[in-house]
Amino acid sequence: MSAQGIWWPYWYFHFPNYALALLFWTLIGRFLFELFLPPDSPNYIFRWFRRLTDWLMRPIAFITPAIVPRLALSPIAAFWIAIARVVFFAVLYAAGLAPRVPGH
Repeated sequence: MSAQGIWWPYWYFHFPNYALALLFWTLIGRFLFELFLPPDSPNYIFRWFRRLTDWLMRPIAFITPAIVPRLALSPIAAFWIAIARVVFFAVLYAAGLAPRVPGH
């Protein structure tokens, strides 16, 4: 099967999967920046990481117990995104909608 044969017929799988992967790695990057920079840092990359993930941090902060340090929220959010990605794959695979390796 050609590369186009595995990509375009399964666009509904690849686009959300890519978006979840991008969000996961952005959260990891945000966490690494939070280790070394203050929250109001003028660093433009850190500001964009915050801008891209702030919408997710509010619900994560709401459901996470208050005893958990604020610094740990980004890895916790990344964990939930990883779980969502695995569940997304499992649901589509079970429904026969995920790409499969030819011959298996």
